[in-house]
Amino acid sequence: MKVSMVNLGKKYEGRENFTIRGINLEIEDKSFCVILGPSGCGKSTLLRMVAGLNSITEGELYFGDRLINKVEPKDRDIAMVFQSYALYPHMTVYDNIAFSLKMRKERKQVIHHRVMEAAKVLQLEEYLYSKPSDISGGQRQRVALGRAMVRKPQVFLMDEPLSNLDAKLREQMRIELVRLHKRLETTSIYVTHDQAEAMTMADRIVLLDQGKIQQNGAPSDLYNRPANLFVAKFIGSPTINIFHGKIDHDLFTSDSGQVKIRLNEKDTEAVKEHQGKDVYVGIRSERFIPGTQLTDGIAAIEATIDVIENLGKEQSLVVKLPDQTELVMTMPGHLQFGMDEAHTFGIDPNALHIFDGETEERLN
Repeated sequence: MKVSMVNLGKKYEGRENFTIRGINLEIEDKSFCVILGPSGCGKSTLLRMVAGLNSITEGELYFGDRLINKVEPKDRDIAMVFQSYALYPHMTVYDNIAFSLKMRKERKQVIHHRVMEAAKVLQLEEYLYSKPSDISGGQRQRVALGRAMVRKPQVFLMDEPLSNLDAKLREQMRIELVRLHKRLETTSIYVTHDQAEAMTMADRIVLLDQGKIQQNGAPSDLYNRPANLFVAKFIGSPTINIFHGKIDHDLFTSDSGQVKIRLNEKDTEAVKEHQGKDVYVGIRSERFIPGTQLTDGIAAIEATIDVIENLGKEQSLVVKLPDQTELVMTMPGHLQFGMDEAHTFGIDPNALHIFDGETEERLN
């Protein structure tokens, strides 16, 4: 089921400003869309509007060609999974999964078939007659998913369903949810503040901030071509390195003068209207070049290594420039670095993200 939002907005009674406004978004049938953003950006409000739990102040919401602004939640053919499992502790796993079907007075044969089908997909068959208190957190979350699955909804809505799990379980459940989506082929809308979840699970990410869409696209689009400085900083771990400075023809110079980067031809053309104006230049941690691999035309910087985080196949270096500017670089694990050592690093001129100093919008 395709979900379309046209100038959607929500304003709570008694508040002066809209929580979200001007949301224009199309979520394609069978896609996995993640709504991502910091706390308070309006992502859960938007999801609850799709669910019918929050009223719509302005704009239009469609499921397919059907306008559903005034349609009751029970008539929207959706299933929702919350951060809290909200399982009935006195019921078995089987009865928890079957609960919504029993309330709809489905035939026993249909209920049993759907529960067993969901249990097989979610690997819960051996726990069907256990109580929620007898199974792990990850299994309880799967039960909550199973309860939603058996309804065979047109749209799955998930509001931070993994945030109560530990890191290992979250990783497992991310993989399971992607597999589940592929198997069910149901339109899924997933809300999270965790960019790792968004990047690894989504077909499409909608990044919100202050109630507005900052960028909407494939995970690779948001990482490789962030639309503005907020997107660049929010997406990616470690966080992108940012320099502030000015451009003179094809040369960027940071405010301190410590960083000078000769722009490539394409970027020079893109910023020709910003000569002498403030700009931000960003570079991802993995796009720094070890000094041993420097070639002509690559900007070099001198830095002292402050902290080394060794992750095996790669290492994260926190370095300081002479002006005490702190940068994070990701280097291959086999290269040798020592604490407090001075090293030369290169900046890949084809990996720059350049943003307007005032509007913070992307220039190149």
